[in-house]
Amino acid sequence: MGDDELFPERVYYEPAALDYDLGRYLKSKYQDASWIEIENHNNIEELRSNSNKEFNRMKGYLIIGIRKTHKYVPNHKVSDFLVPYTSSGCSAKCLYCYLVCNYNKCSYMRLFVNREQMMKKLLKTAAAAQEDLTFEIGSNSDLVLENTMTENLEWTITEFARSRKGYLTLPTKFDMVEPLLSLEHKGRTLIRMSVNPQSIIQKIEFGTSPLENRIKALNELCHAGYRTGLLIAPVILVDDWMDQYKILIEQLAELLSEKAKKEIFIEIIFMTYSFVHRAINNEAFPNAVELYDKELMTGRGRGRYCYRNPLREQGEAFLREQIEAKLGNVPILYVV
Repeated sequence: MGDDELFPERVYYEPAALDYDLGRYLKSKYQDASWIEIENHNNIEELRSNSNKEFNRMKGYLIIGIRKTHKYVPNHKVSDFLVPYTSSGCSAKCLYCYLVCNYNKCSYMRLFVNREQMMKKLLKTAAAAQEDLTFEIGSNSDLVLENTMTENLEWTITEFARSRKGYLTLPTKFDMVEPLLSLEHKGRTLIRMSVNPQSIIQKIEFGTSPLENRIKALNELCHAGYRTGLLIAPVILVDDWMDQYKILIEQLAELLSEKAKKEIFIEIIFMTYSFVHRAINNEAFPNAVELYDKELMTGRGRGRYCYRNPLREQGEAFLREQIEAKLGNVPILYVV
């Protein structure tokens, strides 16, 4: 996330957010930043009108508001529903960031202070269901990162543990899990660690935790009784991708605890990219890796790119082979 002393440089806030306990906590915590009043966290014209080259600096801003959208979206991978939750956007700077597709250059971290309202709906929906539902609360942000600012994830895990039904799930690229390890979670939270080769993390996933730290954090969560999973995501087919992902899976086989190997599942997600990403990255990170390759990629919907089918199929076959050879019976939940 960069130097904590420099984050956030500015805080844009809806005045009503300070009527909430979390809003007042954040006002005290970040009192040394410049606080700028706004009408709506969704439409800050001063930031929307910035050029793409300001993207990097805008990641150092924090937006505080009240979440007004609470519609659950059906999902059929790890969860039953994608749930709008306590944050959106991120202060990390992954070059492929999926949130950029939704928020463009305004994919900075936004925090929402009305967490009690969101939790009330989660508990009510879980209780009313005929079967256990799983709610993905981390599709719009990284809640382990957010927790370092708000302690929301600690609060969320313990509050939802009161439920007699249902599960929460979230992915992360961060290792700051120590505050979670001693919580009373009652097995109702599933945390999935996203991994990539260390070279890709260094060159493409700016501001995230190193690979070995992520693996260590996954082991710690597993030993603390959390349900755990592993995402190999996004798979990026750089020039030496076979060597890099072979080494990654060897590291997983070496460093994952035996308990984790017995309990985790794997999700594999190949990278998609977009015209928006290219435009922002070319201006904000002119010396960074170029992720678009017209020889390897083809169009996928308006302004988006994915790997051509023969290459993607080769990548899937290679990863399945390596996982089976080095991780044995760890199940692969899906490949997309």
